[in-house]
Amino acid sequence: MRIKYKKKIFLILCRNCCFYKWLLRGHLDKFNHANAFSFSEEFTLKSRKLVKLSVFSSDIQKVIFGTSNRLYGIIYKNNSKRCQAMSKKIKSEPGQVPGGCSAGNCRLDVITPLAKKINCLDVKRIAEICVHEIPKLIGAKLVSLYILDESSDILHLENNNHPFSINNIVSLNQNPPSPMVAAVRSKELLIIDDVESHKAPNIHNTQRFFSQNYQTKACIIAPLICYGRVVGALNMSEKKNGAAFTKDDIAVVELFRQLIGASIGNVSLFEKTQQQAKTDGLTGMLNHRMFYETLEIELRRTQRYGNGLSVIMIDIDNLKPINDNYGHRAGDMAIKQVARRISACIRQIDIAARYGGDEFSVILPNTSLDDAAVVAERMINMTTGTPMLWEQHKIPLSISLGVGQYDGESSAGDVAKMTDQALYAAKQAGKGRVYILRPHEVIS
Repeated sequence: MRIKYKKKIFLILCRNCCFYKWLLRGHLDKFNHANAFSFSEEFTLKSRKLVKLSVFSSDIQKVIFGTSNRLYGIIYKNNSKRCQAMSKKIKSEPGQVPGGCSAGNCRLDVITPLAKKINCLDVKRIAEICVHEIPKLIGAKLVSLYILDESSDILHLENNNHPFSINNIVSLNQNPPSPMVAAVRSKELLIIDDVESHKAPNIHNTQRFFSQNYQTKACIIAPLICYGRVVGALNMSEKKNGAAFTKDDIAVVELFRQLIGASIGNVSLFEKTQQQAKTDGLTGMLNHRMFYETLEIELRRTQRYGNGLSVIMIDIDNLKPINDNYGHRAGDMAIKQVARRISACIRQIDIAARYGGDEFSVILPNTSLDDAAVVAERMINMTTGTPMLWEQHKIPLSISLGVGQYDGESSAGDVAKMTDQALYAAKQAGKGRVYILRPHEVIS
């Protein structure tokens, strides 16, 4: 089906599936503020099944095209010259909120740039926009943004513009719940016109520790949603002139809470992906690539400051018998146990990595060869002192270690090669021991 438009057309592209799903749930009337809306027919375009959603009013028609998980476009068509004249009048009227909404028509020239700014991977930038720019659209004075730590169920204050102190952390396990906790638990937008008479949920002053600091009784609490999960909460209060928040304000907040939630969720996913690219999935240590990158950095630092750099290479002696006798899951547990015991023997400034398979490596900055040897002996005692428990079996663990010290003139490849030769010498000498590579020593 081919669609023709004779009047002026504005096209805004949006790839945010959360926003699209919000529209599909029936919020088109909120976003357009039209008197009537209809979900019209499906049609096929270039062999792809698309959904056409139309909203009609006396002056503006909005058509939204999308699939089940992506919004491809919003098309606005002015159907009359009267609408265009009204738009110009609204922009030219004095007394408007800068960059805000008025007369039920939200200015797209303000919303679109803000939506583009929010679409980034910088939480600090997103927080700045939430606190200092979005509130202007609805005339809110006080704003706070909290980010949820899902591992602890605690909301952490990211940014705010309150002239008085507010909670830096808020637990979702509090009982009775505060208004923000109640909203986050329900995942629904909470609009409070009068906090004292609000009934769902019923709010007491004991749940609002800073209630005496607010001059008005209205507020909006917006849980930030990404793929059905809450990632934070945006709180807005103190509307200018002491008025309650309007339907237009609520529509703007509903729109932006989806966009903000998607952006914060993307930041979290990006950081998690970066971490996974640097670490070993089984042990949580740095992986092989990051070991070499870190070793290069430490060698340059050693060359600049002249301090010694020691490296320890470690190998599990009896991993193959554990795999053969108890299974590979037991072997994985042995690798994790050894990694945990190695980490317990080093300082915070030391760098441990899983070199590969059953081998580990540890970089010891500013460490002499003798001190590195002491650390290596400590690792042997820690590993062999306590057997590993596996399905009511006590499995002894054993490791061999090679130790070497290097200056900044050595390359990362040479350091790894020579320390690995020291490790091989320790295994040849009977396993379960440390071989110290002395300066200028060559292992044949």
